[in-house]
Amino acid sequence: MSSFVIEGGRKLSGEITPQGAKNEALQVISATILTSEPVEITNVPEIRDVKNLISLLEKMGVKVTRVEKGHYIFRADEIDLDYTQSDDFIKRCAALRGSVLVVGPLLGRFGRAYFPKPGGDQIGRRKVDTHIQGFINLGANCTYEQAKGAYLLTSPEGGLKGCYMLLDEASVTGTANILMAASYAKGPTTIYNAACEPYVQQTSRMMEQMGWRINGIGSNLLTIDGRIGAPCGATHRILPDMIEVGSFIGMAAITQSSITIKNVSVENLGIIPESFRRLGITVEQLGDDLYIPAKEHYTVDTALDGSIMNIADAPWPGLTPDLLSVLLVVAVQCQGSVLIHQKMFESRLFFVDRLIDMGAQIILCDPHRAVVIGHDHKFRLRSNRMSSPDIRAGIALLLAAMSATGTSVIGNIEQIDRGYEDIDLRLNQLGANIQRR
Repeated sequence: MSSFVIEGGRKLSGEITPQGAKNEALQVISATILTSEPVEITNVPEIRDVKNLISLLEKMGVKVTRVEKGHYIFRADEIDLDYTQSDDFIKRCAALRGSVLVVGPLLGRFGRAYFPKPGGDQIGRRKVDTHIQGFINLGANCTYEQAKGAYLLTSPEGGLKGCYMLLDEASVTGTANILMAASYAKGPTTIYNAACEPYVQQTSRMMEQMGWRINGIGSNLLTIDGRIGAPCGATHRILPDMIEVGSFIGMAAITQSSITIKNVSVENLGIIPESFRRLGITVEQLGDDLYIPAKEHYTVDTALDGSIMNIADAPWPGLTPDLLSVLLVVAVQCQGSVLIHQKMFESRLFFVDRLIDMGAQIILCDPHRAVVIGHDHKFRLRSNRMSSPDIRAGIALLLAAMSATGTSVIGNIEQIDRGYEDIDLRLNQLGANIQRR
């Protein structure tokens, strides 16, 4: 198991460009299964989760050509259906949460797919009921095979049938998965309470290139007409990763540094810049770049009635839960107090124990809420030896270590590598001192 050794207290400067969006990459790469024609995708982040998904597709028989770094061509014209029923396929899917997104395309196009309980971050229960219920709404038969530890989904005789459905939650992967399955159903399918994140919008637009008609892109009411003729290929570019953009904003603030974040696709950041401004961070837009100037003090806003600021996650266009860990650690060195409310996952705030060991003033109220009392940079965090429990907590701990006195060690950095490409090398170019061991 590899570790990062971080020398804290170093100022950063310069420019950094975010990688392609991980969550979008998992969707659009899975969507290449929908067609037998070539699909060209650029700005692909070459991170652990994405590489594992590409490897899974290759095992399934998808032809994958790596043109250059971040530039791939996929062709799913000879899918090995026997492999998609094998123990090895189920084992690989169970170890990679992003693998849930191959279920919809397989079920829609071929009428059969296994759905094992997926792996991924250990941040609490992440149910897949929304996915499975959506497939059942389309007419799929679902049985649980105890021996394989997976659900078997099969289309009825005559194939899936389009319908109206109201999702029990605005699940991003659930929406994308159901949308891809419905692409081969007979007749139109309407999905209400659909997730409307930019990643779902991007997947929808790529599917439109393939020939499907999708109405309501960007809203929570999507309608797709299924069963077109032979779907076409597509050319697609993945958006910059909004989570990396937010991580870099927080990194500049907690180290009191000035950096420029290049080519961020401002129109797809939603409420993220404003959420950091509520912590007193200046975020200046320069074209499609963001400039974060260094400041001596970052003063947390208060609510209009003077009460403590409350920052909570919510479905898009609300604040993504993936950035709450970063906002929490940045608040440690702000002036003022803030309540961080993580509504979606019951275990995601438990990493704050490591921050408390470093000297942070945090009250963990319950698994979902933490009150942060900022030091205002009057007290530096102490270095620490810790382990990354998941991707987002891992990057938050890295930010804390970069602002601390002394040398910290973070283990289990494979979790960080799942979401951030060459993060140590990229940050060292800005002036950090992070060694991989």
